[in-house]
Amino acid sequence: MKKIYLFIVFLLINFGGLAIGNLIMGEGPTGEWYNTLRRAPWTPPGWVFGASWTLIMLCFSWYLAELFIIRASKFLWSIYTLQVVLNVSWNWLFFNKHLTGIALLGLILLTLVITYFFITFRSDRLKNAKYLLLPYISWLCVAISLNTYVVVNN
Repeated sequence: MKKIYLFIVFLLINFGGLAIGNLIMGEGPTGEWYNTLRRAPWTPPGWVFGASWTLIMLCFSWYLAELFIIRASKFLWSIYTLQVVLNVSWNWLFFNKHLTGIALLGLILLTLVITYFFITFRSDRLKNAKYLLLPYISWLCVAISLNTYVVVNN
């Protein structure tokens, strides 16, 4: 029962973070600035972003529920909060402020945080759950490549 409660809490926080990121990005991918950028040839169509983030947040929320049952601490909440801030701030930095280099740095830091979760917390109970982080890590690698392309080519 506690796992379901935590799963719901993390779903609300994670999807709430995505919603906030969406609100603060200005015109986002429909705006003139974004549409005039030279983007990577491997940039996926828009619907892939929504589908990917939905899967990522479902998996990440389940992982967090497992993790916080075992190791809830102020330190862990701090790392998780950093992850939320880095994730949400990318939209504002990239789309709203057009600070593509700083946004890229944020993505790299976010990837390090998620990789930290993957490497550090691997008790017997988490040995399989940590693989729920692979969609997040994979997507962040794609995002870094897309953001880097924009930084280098614009």
